[in-house]
Amino acid sequence: MNDLLLRGARVVPLADPHLPHPPAGPPAEPQDVLVRGGRVVEVAPVVEVGSEVPRLEAEGRWVVPGLWDHHVHMTQWSLSRSRLDTSGTGSPEELLALVRRALDDGGARTPTGVLTGWGHRSAGWGRQPNVAELDAVTGSAPVVLISGDGHHGWLNSAALLLLGVPFRDGIVEEEEWFGIYARLDRLPRAQEEAEMGVADAVAQARGRGVVGIVDLEFAGTWEQWPRRCAAGVGPWRVRTGVYPGRLEEILATGRRDGDPVPGTDGLVTQGPLKIISDGSLNTRTAWCCESYADGSTLQHPRGRANVSVAEMTEAVRRAHEHGLRAALHAIGDAAVTAVLDVFEATGASGSIEHAQLLRHEDLPRWARLPVTASLQPGHLLDDRVVTEQCWPDRTDRAFVVAGLVEHGIPVALGSDAPVAPLDPWLAMATAVHRGPVEAGPWHPEQALTPHQALAASVDGQRVRPGDRGDLVLLDADPLVSGSTSEQASALLAMTVAGTVVAGRVSGPVAASLDG
Repeated sequence: MNDLLLRGARVVPLADPHLPHPPAGPPAEPQDVLVRGGRVVEVAPVVEVGSEVPRLEAEGRWVVPGLWDHHVHMTQWSLSRSRLDTSGTGSPEELLALVRRALDDGGARTPTGVLTGWGHRSAGWGRQPNVAELDAVTGSAPVVLISGDGHHGWLNSAALLLLGVPFRDGIVEEEEWFGIYARLDRLPRAQEEAEMGVADAVAQARGRGVVGIVDLEFAGTWEQWPRRCAAGVGPWRVRTGVYPGRLEEILATGRRDGDPVPGTDGLVTQGPLKIISDGSLNTRTAWCCESYADGSTLQHPRGRANVSVAEMTEAVRRAHEHGLRAALHAIGDAAVTAVLDVFEATGASGSIEHAQLLRHEDLPRWARLPVTASLQPGHLLDDRVVTEQCWPDRTDRAFVVAGLVEHGIPVALGSDAPVAPLDPWLAMATAVHRGPVEAGPWHPEQALTPHQALAASVDGQRVRPGDRGDLVLLDADPLVSGSTSEQASALLAMTVAGTVVAGRVSGPVAASLDG
């Protein structure tokens, strides 16, 4: 952990995130911020230190606490940046044409020999795809096309054979798909492929002011990050999640929530137990109280649970007894109700991940529990059309954000990368404007203010003595006034001059570090 004196920075005021705006007052005057041993120890107009402490001139820039993404699949985010981009395809035919061009070009295969695509969203297609039509385009080349929500795969026969999957004519989804997804990690050279882009992905995220993530990758993240730290990736903070299949391994270590993972200089810590309780909107498997409006042809018109409440309760109880929090994926309103039941029954603390659809009557109950709403506003950019298609009669209960804040429920923003880009400014901008800036806001009553969005992106930290020495220097004030589209535009255009993790500086200003 490095010491650092940041001179002449304007501290962006952040109060209770449930307040729509920071306390009124005159424009912030430049302050010095002293970091020692990885913690902020003093904030004052002038701080005097000895020559042994490095100095960084902020030159009047704005400073905020380090930004966090509270839901990332880091390996998959890294891989998605080099995989075939299938987003925006409007039909199976469009995606097949894209795959054909990629195979003809010859440059789309990964080190494993599999052509892997990421990003299509089939809920808006007129029909579901089949294996035979993919075979007709791909021949013997193994092809795996992963949906943009990560909840299903469209595989050709060669890929089914390679991965040991019984033949079927349609897509593979949910629990069966997650097991097949893991087999991709065990192919020859898969680990080499997985690590190729991680350092660059971390560097780009730090360039956007991200100092830490909650890594909910399927693989053993507590095994990956010590190797990455040893290879010089970072410095970066990570909380490593664990899924039920490997929970006993973590319990055997004795690590509790927040305990450091060995070999990471304390920057990587034990994170939550992750359980995927239901499916997703775009795969139309999110578990709902009522049927999907377009669900008459679905095998499960209301979606379905991936795991029973009894199984979930037992796993969460066991984790809680050993000091681990729980991160429970719930997208449909029936799933949200079910995971609230689990939190009530176990007394565990943790988070509900996504909560894209909920019942208003569940909010008071949620507010009584030590459970954060871990939300990904960027999903709205992809899911608005399919929400109106699948849930047209309940859009007032979809992507509820302001309602959670109004009930006093803690909100933490993230991306679910690679489902949405690992970019906190995109998440904040979408939370503020409820859609792309060039369009009108969707259900603007659920919008956050820039202050609330920023406060939900800093992991509860402030620029004050005792908090972590993780800071972000900005070239503009993030709390601008104006219309929501103007505020969102300012957030999207934000440039980061420097990112400080535990006193260590990166970014353009690092070159001017004195000492």
